[in-house]
Amino acid sequence: MKRILTYQVFPKIPLPLAFLETLSRNLWWCWKPEAVELFRRIDPMLWKTSNGNPIVVLSNVEQGRLEELAKDDSFIAHMQRVQERFEKRVTYNLEASRKVYEEMGPVAYFSMEFGLHESIPIFAGGLGILAGDHLKAASNLSLPMVGLGLLYRNGYFQQHLNSDGWQQEEYPEIDLEHLPLERARDDQGNEITISVIGPIGVIHSSIWKIRVGRTLLLLLDTNLPQNQPEAREISSRLYASEPTIRLNQEILLGIGGVRALSALGIFPSVYHLNEGHPAFSTFERLSTVMKRHRIDLKTALQIIPRCTVFTTHTPVAAGHDAFSPDLVRPYLMPFQESLGIDSDRMLSWGQAAPNDKGAPFSMFILGSRFSQFRNAVSRLHERTARRMWTHLWPGKPEEEIPISHVTNGIHISTFIAPEIAMLFDRHIGPEWYMSSRRPENIRRIDEIYNEGLWRAHEMARTRLIHTCREHMKRHYTRRNAPHALLKEIEGALEQDILTIAFARRFAVYKRADLLLKDPDRLIALLSSETRPIQIIFAGKAHPRDDQGKEMIRRVIQFVKRPEVRKRMVFVEGYDMALAKSLVQGADIWLNTPRRPNEACGTSGMKAALNGVLNVSILDGWWCEGYAEDRGWAIGAGEEYADPAYQDAVESQALFNVLENEVIPCFYEKHNGGLPDRWISMMKASMKMAMRDFCSLRMVSEYEDRFYLPILRQIPALLQKQAASAKRLAIQEERLYQLWKHVRIGLPSLCCRRPFRVGEKCEITAEVHLGELLPDEVDVEVYNGRMGSVNSMKGAETFPMKMVEATGPKTYRYVGEVFCQAPGRYGFTVRTTPRGDAFVKALPGLIAWS
Repeated sequence: MKRILTYQVFPKIPLPLAFLETLSRNLWWCWKPEAVELFRRIDPMLWKTSNGNPIVVLSNVEQGRLEELAKDDSFIAHMQRVQERFEKRVTYNLEASRKVYEEMGPVAYFSMEFGLHESIPIFAGGLGILAGDHLKAASNLSLPMVGLGLLYRNGYFQQHLNSDGWQQEEYPEIDLEHLPLERARDDQGNEITISVIGPIGVIHSSIWKIRVGRTLLLLLDTNLPQNQPEAREISSRLYASEPTIRLNQEILLGIGGVRALSALGIFPSVYHLNEGHPAFSTFERLSTVMKRHRIDLKTALQIIPRCTVFTTHTPVAAGHDAFSPDLVRPYLMPFQESLGIDSDRMLSWGQAAPNDKGAPFSMFILGSRFSQFRNAVSRLHERTARRMWTHLWPGKPEEEIPISHVTNGIHISTFIAPEIAMLFDRHIGPEWYMSSRRPENIRRIDEIYNEGLWRAHEMARTRLIHTCREHMKRHYTRRNAPHALLKEIEGALEQDILTIAFARRFAVYKRADLLLKDPDRLIALLSSETRPIQIIFAGKAHPRDDQGKEMIRRVIQFVKRPEVRKRMVFVEGYDMALAKSLVQGADIWLNTPRRPNEACGTSGMKAALNGVLNVSILDGWWCEGYAEDRGWAIGAGEEYADPAYQDAVESQALFNVLENEVIPCFYEKHNGGLPDRWISMMKASMKMAMRDFCSLRMVSEYEDRFYLPILRQIPALLQKQAASAKRLAIQEERLYQLWKHVRIGLPSLCCRRPFRVGEKCEITAEVHLGELLPDEVDVEVYNGRMGSVNSMKGAETFPMKMVEATGPKTYRYVGEVFCQAPGRYGFTVRTTPRGDAFVKALPGLIAWS
């Protein structure tokens, strides 16, 4: 036989079960426990082996089983309840408050990865899960949004360990037939494709759709026969290590993503860039808006940033992608004609120093320069990001670097344990997930009976232990482990022992081995006869991170010790399903990063939601979430210059917290054998997560602070052939041309005497504006308590008024400072351009006395 043609036969879905196919093709099901249970009922074993994939279940279930279910009144009633909720939450008409998006266009959310469900492996970790939660929350809120990403045929790697504990990577190809994908087609049914041009020629891409509740996700795929082999590799693996492939991926995401939207007739009002990876979208958007509105580049440069939100997640400068200018240049050449500028000018937009033509082309810098709204992902990360990028805004104080923060949130329905969800249904109401932030609903968590909550958590812990044993047995069998070891695995971990989980990416700064710094003390805790603990490790190292892999190997070598291996395990194959079991079933969620290297970290939020208590360094989100009644802090938020010293100090601090606070609290049982103080902390933790760290809060904050202000200013920018934007372009050019002539004389106090609290002191200064006019600038007193020499702490600004012209192009300004508290203060005077947030953030336009 030289050639075999294949075809597949699928079961025929009986008419009474027709909704199952509709439901399987929309990921709304994956965050609705009742919908998940509906699919599991079809064939529990098939559901388990399919990794919870309803399409696989419906494709492989026996025809007889479907015929049986079609006559099962209980199953039909269950399905009808799910269908009723689906139609209410997914197919109903938009609320009137969303009409503005229908008129102006949806929000386009670009991300390199999307973590939606474990059966769709196109994500690596926290960034992808956050992006998936953003789309799910947008669906819950009926916020019109379309996601843009890439369809990776080999996804992110699967983790396997060799007998020595060294991580191995495997990249199995995804079976697209088992994903809820549909091709984008035109009105005639033809497949829609887009293309971008690069050094390897034309790169073609098809467009796939995934329905995420009400939200649409578009994924680009270059695995097409008309592409060259190197072009087909672009959408093969997530985060390819080869720079050219990585660059091609970001070109495809940014430029190709905008073209995909246009090809489908989608014209967004807001572009949200999740990290710098999609920043190449800038060039395509400039070209598109110039052509569509018949405007020049200077005008387009005023419009594009004012429609863009840029979120940064990476707290280390080296973690942001940067490419050689020579590598980037060929991709920009096609834009020379449409934008009317040369490639050097375009390259300068991504370089820290515009005159340094050899400087790396930074995706952060490109994304940041073309966004009016820039945000970090926690309060502490805002401070870290401002410090990292202060050189991009010379002359601005660090605290005024234009990067704000929106603390991340989690999609509650996706990560809550089914046992906890049932309690919430009973005590809060059937749609608690849509009103989780209401004070009255938060308070009702206190009404849950302690025994009910504790038994629910015990069930989740039991399920976690069973899951860990299954994982370990499967992976040890793969390595041909002896039968005796496989038998021993069946007894690993115990049901009623304080269970600590450490599960995350194995990077050096996350310090998975912090507990190993004092092995004797750790062994004593693990082997205690009266108050023992057990620890579950899980997580992957980046394929190129040998230090992270070595950390995994050290943990593996430790857990092999005979005296600990039943109470300390490493579970390989970390994925979203295992992560859910861990955040639902552990008692303690351990987090030990070197502050301030954790941008946010959302796994602890998921744990808190399920009543799992956090023991963490005060880094990322825990700086905002920590309180004594809901978890424990390791240290007091110190930052160290010496990493080795920091590890030694914080290792001992961790042991002290465990020995003196955590373990006694867990084993302190009174009323009916319940740890009432622990349960009280569980409830406080759950309330905190529901109120402050849910994705509904996060997306609502993005909408209120960024999306809606953009929608309000777009009409003014574009009306009358973009007249307003043209004036802004003229004004920006004028500011940059004339700012060099701005000078401020030495300011003076109205009088030299001691001031008392409650008094005002008057400050004057002469300001030379050159050709600029007083109504084009803001002159301010910059006042604050003196710190070290020539520095101020907690500085505030006070406006000054122009009172008279004192000479050619020179004016006298007067301002008042209110004396609020005693102390030693300093002041100076500065000038900034007058305008909106984008104008105020233009780099270089600030003058000091």
